[in-house]
Amino acid sequence: MALLLLALLLILLGGTLALLLGRDEKLASWAGAGGAVLGALVGLVPALETLAGGPGTTLRLPWSLPLGGFVIGLDPLSAFFLVVILGLCALAAVYGTGYLRGHGRAGSAWFFFDALMASMALAVVARDAVLFLIAWELMTLSSYFLVVRDDEDESARQAGWTYLIAAHLGTAALLLFFGLLSRQAGSTSFDAFGPLDARLSGLAFLLSLAGFGVKAGFIPLHVWLPEAHPAAPSHVSAVMSGVMIKTGIYGLLRAWIFLGPPPAWWGWTLLGVGAVSGILGVLFALAQHDLKRLLAYHSVENIGIIALGLGVGLLGSAHGLPLVALLGFGGALLHVLNHALFKGLLFLGAGAVLNAAGTRDMEHLGGLLKRMPWTGACFLIASAAICGLPPLNGFVSEFLIFLGAFLAASHGAPWGPVAIGALALIGGLALACFTKAFGVVFLGEPRGERAAKAQEAPWSMRAPMVVLAGLCVLVGLGGALALDWVSPALSQVSGLRLEDFLPALEEALGPLQLITISACFFFLALAGLIALRSSLLAGRERGESGTWDCGYAAPSARMQYTASSFAQPLTELFAPFLCARERSAGPEGLFPERATFATETPDAFRERLYRPAFEGALKAAWKLRWLQHGRIQLYVLYIALTLMALLLWRLG
Repeated sequence: MALLLLALLLILLGGTLALLLGRDEKLASWAGAGGAVLGALVGLVPALETLAGGPGTTLRLPWSLPLGGFVIGLDPLSAFFLVVILGLCALAAVYGTGYLRGHGRAGSAWFFFDALMASMALAVVARDAVLFLIAWELMTLSSYFLVVRDDEDESARQAGWTYLIAAHLGTAALLLFFGLLSRQAGSTSFDAFGPLDARLSGLAFLLSLAGFGVKAGFIPLHVWLPEAHPAAPSHVSAVMSGVMIKTGIYGLLRAWIFLGPPPAWWGWTLLGVGAVSGILGVLFALAQHDLKRLLAYHSVENIGIIALGLGVGLLGSAHGLPLVALLGFGGALLHVLNHALFKGLLFLGAGAVLNAAGTRDMEHLGGLLKRMPWTGACFLIASAAICGLPPLNGFVSEFLIFLGAFLAASHGAPWGPVAIGALALIGGLALACFTKAFGVVFLGEPRGERAAKAQEAPWSMRAPMVVLAGLCVLVGLGGALALDWVSPALSQVSGLRLEDFLPALEEALGPLQLITISACFFFLALAGLIALRSSLLAGRERGESGTWDCGYAAPSARMQYTASSFAQPLTELFAPFLCARERSAGPEGLFPERATFATETPDAFRERLYRPAFEGALKAAWKLRWLQHGRIQLYVLYIALTLMALLLWRLG
C-alpha cells in the first residue's frame, strides 16, 4: 500500500509543479504529464500484483475530521478499476503534451488533470464512506474546471453548469445511500457495512442506482454527458468517457457487495436501464454532426451495454444460474476495460482531427485519410471495435453477454430474449453510425479549406493512439484469455469461484475461441496476399486514373453524402424517439443554383423533461423574491425563528 500512496503523491506533486511553472508551457507540460505517467507506473505495480492473486491490503492513516477515516485498500475489484484508470490516464497525459501545445494556461490544465486522475484512483481504493465522498467531490470539481477551461465559450460554460448540477444531485442520492448503511452499521467504514432488511435494501439499491447512475450516464440521468465531453480538451474527454464514468459502475458493484444477495427485480431494473440507455444512446449518436458529441452519446450506449451485462448477471444469480451470472458479469467487467480502450482511442482521434482541421463539425470534414493516415487507421480500428466486430476487443465482451443471454433463454428465462434483442439492435445501429462517422470524416473529398490542408498529428499524439489500437487488437485476439485476466474481480462480484465452473465455461466459450482462431488465420492470409501483391508489382510501372464519374465534368465535395443525408433514413424511422429539426431548401427552376438540407437533434430528455422542470422551478423561485429585500435585521429574524422552530421540534 505504500506504493499506492506514493503513486497518489507523485500524481498530485506533478500537478502542483505544473501549476507553479504555469508561465513556462513546456516545463508545465513536462511536470504535469511526467507526474501522471510516473504515478501511474508506480500505482500499477500493487494493482497488478493484486490481480495476479496477491493478498488484499489495507492502510490506515491519522484523520483529524470528526467523521470517517483515511482508510484505503486494494482488493481485486479495486485493482481492476485502478489498472484501467491509471493506464488510460497515463496515455492521455502523453497525448496532452502535444494537444495542449500553444493553447495557453497549461499549468492550470495539468493541475486539474492530475487532480482528476488522483481523485479517481482514490475513489476506487477508499474504504470509508466519508473519504469516498470527498474523493467523489474532488473528481467532480476537477473535471468541472477542465470542462469550462475555454471559459470564453458560452456553450462550455453552460456545459459546465449542467455537469455540476447533475453531479451534485447524484451526490445527494449517495449521501442518503451511505447514510442508510452508516446508521445501521454505526460506522462509516466499509468493513462495517452489512446487508439491510428487504425494504431498506431495495431503497438503498435505488439510491445507489440514481447516485452512481448520474456519473455513469444512464438514461435519463445522462444529460450532462453530451454537453460536457465535447467541451473538454480531447485528452480529457478520453479520460472522462473512458474511465471517469466507469467510477459509477465501480460504485454500483461495490454497493451490491454491501447489500448482499440481489432479488430478481434488481436485475430487471438494470436490464431495462441498459436496454433504454443502449438503444437511445446510439440513436442520439446517429443523429449528431458534431464528432465529439457523437462519441459522447456512444458512451451512453456502451454504459447501456455494461448495464445489460450486469442485469444478466444479477438475474442469473437470483434464479440460480451460476454460469449465466459469470458470463453476464464477466462480459460487463470486460466491457469496462474494452470501452476504455476503444473510446479513449476514438476521442484521441477526434482530438487529432480537431487540431488539424479546426472543427468538430463533420459537415466540414472529409478526405482526411490521405492526409492523416495514422489517425485514420487508428480511428478505423476503434470504430470496428466499438461496433463489436471480430476479432477486436469489443466483440469479445459483447459475445460473453450474448452467450449468457442465450444460455438463459435456453433455460426458459424470459429476460434472455430481451437482452439478445437489445444487444442486436444496438450493434446494428452502432455499425450504421460509425460507417457514417468514418466515411464522412476520413473518406471522400474535403468539404472545407482547413480539412484540405490538414496534416498528421505529431508523434506525441500519435503514439498513444497506436498503443490503444494495438491493445484493441491484442485483447480481441486474446479471446477467452481476457476473461481469465478479470477473473479475480469477477469472482468477487459474482460470489462464485471460476475454478468450480471451468468445464462448463470452456464448453460455452468454444465458439469464441473458434472465431478468434479463424480471425487470426484470415488476417494472416490477408497479410500474405498483400505481401504477394507487393512482390509481384515490384519493379513494374504503375499509373493512376480517375474512376467513372457518372458523366459529371467537374465533380465536387457537394455531391458527396453529408452526415445529415446519410443518417436521414434511420432518423426518420426512429423519429418518435428523437426531437430532430430539419431545415431544407429544395432545388427550384430549370437551372437551380442552390439546395440545402440540414438537421439538428437536441437531446429529447433535456428538451421535454429537464428544461420544463427547471424553468418551472425558476418561475417558482422568482415568486419568493419578496423575501430578499436587503434588510439585515429581518434576515437575522429569519435565522432566529428557524432556530426556535428547530428547538421546539427537538423538545417536542
